Amino acid sequence: MNKLLIVGTVAFDAIETPFGKTDKILGGAGTYIGLSASFFNLQSAIVSVVGDDFPQEYLDLLTARNIDISGLEVVRGGKTFFWSGRYHNDLNSRDTLDTQLNVLADFQPKVPQDYKNAEIVMLGNLHPLVQSSVLDQMETQPKLVVLDTMNFWMDCALPELMDVIKRVDVITINDEEARQLSGEYSLVKAAAKIQTMGPEYVVIKKGEHGALLFHNKEVFFAPALPLEEVFDPTGAGDTFAGGFAGYLTQSENISFENMKNAIIQGSNLASFCVEKFGTERMVDLDKEEVISRLQQFKSLTQFDIEL
Repeated sequence: MNKLLIVGTVAFDAIETPFGKTDKILGGAGTYIGLSASFFNLQSAIVSVVGDDFPQEYLDLLTARNIDISGLEVVRGGKTFFWSGRYHNDLNSRDTLDTQLNVLADFQPKVPQDYKNAEIVMLGNLHPLVQSSVLDQMETQPKLVVLDTMNFWMDCALPELMDVIKRVDVITINDEEARQLSGEYSLVKAAAKIQTMGPEYVVIKKGEHGALLFHNKEVFFAPALPLEEVFDPTGAGDTFAGGFAGYLTQSENISFENMKNAIIQGSNLASFCVEKFGTERMVDLDKEEVISRLQQFKSLTQFDIEL
């Protein structure tokens, strides 16, 4: 069974959308990636940090999904990373109300010995120096390194971000971030420029408008499934990344053609994530629902045309 190493925050979120609000609930990029990847046949581990205020039931939830948490450090007397945000009516934009780094401020990642030879590494959104530190600890070169990042790091840690971008095979960012990183408005030009920075593959996420995969001159587009209701988009991008990396780990095939399937798998899982607040839908989700919705994706995009 292939191994997937996941690096990302395990955190508390407090979320407000036009449909309601939550108190502190389970969140964090590493959490969403791990839950999403757990729908595939693989071994996975999360490298992250929490405080001793992090409930045992959340740790149990991760281990129940066969996620190795030996790389999840619990800091005695420390507080877990916390983020609070309010989404606007269109759910595409949001305001950050509060960010408390807490134990994340001094986080030194430690890769479990059993995962220093992981075939695929998924670097969730974190400080680029943390992402680089994880790559430095690998004892064998991973078959694929996937990087997720955001405009915050482009604004405040660009040199460090550029260093880690040179070392990855796939980068996943949204359309706004792709434009900022490349200085190009056209997403085709933006992807081509980002490929010159190191990544062989560029995934540009467009939220409710799907995702684009670029490789050399080849482009693949995956739609987002039209949903009747979207309650909370928090974690959708990380869920997408977990599905993408999880499918590639299970299939042991990192070709461009198979990445098309991985994009669909990621989009499929992300479509569930947004249906409830936080991780609630991903925790309740079963494999039969996943397979049924995959059929919907197939129907959405399948057509015969005479050329």
